[in-house]
Amino acid sequence: MIRAHSAATVRAAEEPLLAAGEPLMARAAFALATHVAGELRARGGVSGSVVLLLVGGGNNGGDALYAGTHLVRRGCQVHAALLTERAHESGLAAARSAGVRVHEVLGSGDAVGETLALARRSDAWVDALTGIGARGPLREPAGSVVDALTAERSAWPAEPAVVAVDVPSGIGVDDGTVEGPVLPADRTVTMGTAKPGLLLPPAAALAGHVEVFDLDLALAEHPPAACSLTGADVSDLWPLPGPEDHKYTRGVLGLATGSQTYPGAAALAAAGALRTGLGMVRYTGPEVPTDLVRHRHPEVVTVPGRVQSWVLGSGVAPDDAARMAELAEYLADASARGLPVVLDAGALTLLHDDDNDLTGPAVLTPHAGELAELLTARGEQTGRDDVTAAPARHARLAAEITGGTILLKGSTTVVAAPEGPLYAQHDATPWLATAGAGDVLAGVLGALLAAYGDALAADDGTLTGLPATIAAAAALVHGRAARSAAGVSPTRPGRPDPAAPRGVPITATDVADALPRALRTILR
Repeated sequence: MIRAHSAATVRAAEEPLLAAGEPLMARAAFALATHVAGELRARGGVSGSVVLLLVGGGNNGGDALYAGTHLVRRGCQVHAALLTERAHESGLAAARSAGVRVHEVLGSGDAVGETLALARRSDAWVDALTGIGARGPLREPAGSVVDALTAERSAWPAEPAVVAVDVPSGIGVDDGTVEGPVLPADRTVTMGTAKPGLLLPPAAALAGHVEVFDLDLALAEHPPAACSLTGADVSDLWPLPGPEDHKYTRGVLGLATGSQTYPGAAALAAAGALRTGLGMVRYTGPEVPTDLVRHRHPEVVTVPGRVQSWVLGSGVAPDDAARMAELAEYLADASARGLPVVLDAGALTLLHDDDNDLTGPAVLTPHAGELAELLTARGEQTGRDDVTAAPARHARLAAEITGGTILLKGSTTVVAAPEGPLYAQHDATPWLATAGAGDVLAGVLGALLAAYGDALAADDGTLTGLPATIAAAAALVHGRAARSAAGVSPTRPGRPDPAAPRGVPITATDVADALPRALRTILR
């Protein structure tokens, strides 16, 4: 699991080491220089390369200045553009002494022009404008400098490498928001532990490849603020049948999905569930989707009986009064018995009324627009753009209001429970944005919840965070299946990979069919 800790937690963990005289900055600077050299080597060589340090105040600026001394010794020509009046004093002295060429661009009257002139002849830029204590968008002139650098870089045939120190300057360190200009990094060298903004969207897409440099911080007793599951985590979580198991002990999922208007959602949810490894799927619905499910999936049972979790709402329109009344009954019964339930599509509107607070384990699976509608209905005026700009914040808010776990669908899936860490899963491909893919995900999630259904129903409070972990696991498997179907190799654990091959178009059925292949790789 990739764990990320808040800025406050990191600073608190650093304090005893600094008080004991541990040379944290020296170690961080050496690691930074090593990774900058690695980027230069990948582009042709280290010795003779030109490096530009973009230096702000605070310790990140100090890390960069000290890193510059190492790069000079490795044969680089290093320039430092000071965009602060409070550059790290000892770092600046060391840089000057080592031969780093210092440019006080802040006082030049044309900080943007002078920095651009330096950048144009540099092979690598080191972003050390702000640190993990910064809040909000970059102040001027740093914001204008970053805007200009971003525009210039994208226009060059051979883009310089960009290495960020700790986090790309200007991102929301703890929540992943992006309120102003940010210089996209090829690599972020983060100290001690990952920071939430390196995992959470939209900022995560600006961090490039994240390298965590271990500072031996005492973080074991501090729960992460955000994390990403890896295949190994899912393998540990995934229920495997034993010799004494039978179809009822492996999990029975109830599906109340699809409608006369949208029957395909029922078949797709069943396809996702059946290929995930549970014991039985029971389907209940109108004639058209029932006939389709029977035809496509003869394994599905279409008579009532015992279930251990429910998926409600996929393919059901909120104005389908008869079908919505059925969903309300299933939700009430599941809540009364403590059964886990997945609420998708039309079923999400059941929670627009605050009289329908959840009393059992539930996972809601909205996209940004549906989450905005839910929050607005519950008194928090919210638009789709608001959710897109701050998905982690709004997912957490919805979890707190409803008492459920929110799986917010998007290019990065964000999972939030009322308490505990956020999850960010970057496992999918853009080809997954296709009709019916969410129905398959609902089936996968419901099947996995069914395997844990009896334990969750009998929970005494020790499994409070389990639905969120299960939701993140379902998102990982669903995303890996999409990549497999599209012919795209798996991404780096926990990180988006913009350089990965783009693959080929896929349908939701392709994703369902690829689930066994994805699971074969994960469970191996």
